[in-house]
Amino acid sequence: QACNELRQTWMESGVSEDAVSGHIQLLVPGETACFACAPPLVVASGVDERTLKRDGVCAASLPTTMGVVAGLLVQNSLKYLLKFGQVSPYLGYNSLKDFFPTMEMRPNPQCSNPACLERQKEYMQSKPARDAAAKAKMEAEASAAIEYPVHMDNEWNISVLDDSDTATSSVQRAATDILPEGLVRELPDEDTYVEPPAAPASCGAIDDDLEELQRQLDALNSS
Repeated sequence: QACNELRQTWMESGVSEDAVSGHIQLLVPGETACFACAPPLVVASGVDERTLKRDGVCAASLPTTMGVVAGLLVQNSLKYLLKFGQVSPYLGYNSLKDFFPTMEMRPNPQCSNPACLERQKEYMQSKPARDAAAKAKMEAEASAAIEYPVHMDNEWNISVLDDSDTATSSVQRAATDILPEGLVRELPDEDTYVEPPAAPASCGAIDDDLEELQRQLDALNSS
């Protein structure tokens, strides 16, 4: 009742009487169902919870179930406060089958709570502006997600070219490959490899080397 009157968003959780299931729930006044719209069993029964006692049933306590439900509640609260991920409006937990049902709890237009009806009216009036803002945010995020070439502007002059720019880039590269007069390349370019010119061999020098080698062999044999 207080949250409905103060327009205060809140979350609640609970564990079943047999301690094997539980749930967490996000309550936004005017947007989701309050306890008067979809009351829990105890509230709907109109009995005092302190005096609730069924024959043959003993309320169990299972710390693991309570720990799981508490962890889900805290995680959902962090997502809501820090604005990341998807905040669950209602998430159930069945430990016997590892079942996690989720659903949306819409408010009841015939709710018996006057403050809830007032919040529902305010929510419907502000819905168009809120939807337009959400759409603009999605479009901005989509445009920001467009991939651009890495190193668009860098000190190494690295550029990323599309396949359709191959012909243009070849012409540009040919123009930049022209060296000033008097300069020659010592290293081959990426397209061609020119064999270095072989030094002309002198027949006279080879003959002199052979004669010298023969004299050395003769000297060794005579000794």
